[in-house]
Amino acid sequence: QVQLVESGGGSVQAGGSLRLSCAASTSTYSRYCMAWFRQAPGKEREGVAFIDRDESTIYEDSVKGRFSASKDNTKNTLYLHMNSLKPEETAMYYCAAEYCAWQQRPRSSDDFGSWGQGTQVTVSS
Repeated sequence: QVQLVESGGGSVQAGGSLRLSCAASTSTYSRYCMAWFRQAPGKEREGVAFIDRDESTIYEDSVKGRFSASKDNTKNTLYLHMNSLKPEETAMYYCAAEYCAWQQRPRSSDDFGSWGQGTQVTVSS
């Protein structure tokens, strides 16, 4: 497992932007598939963005065009740039990691073995 530490959450008004970061403690970061999940109170955890080992990136439909995920292998850091935030996106945001084979596509929360502690994002209307 790898240790993950998120940062960058906070409170913004609807339409605002935030950038989340997730620092990973591993010397083999480039071999990990990474993801951002979020969980609102009373709701199930949902995947927001996934970056596979081959740099393939996919997004949950509702965030396409507004969120951008990136993975800096030189800094062992995952980012999530969030624009045009909506109140319903208020949630705890988690980064997740899984050591991946080339072209492996983990997508479920059960597919990821390492999790950060989460960072709270609150969007007010």
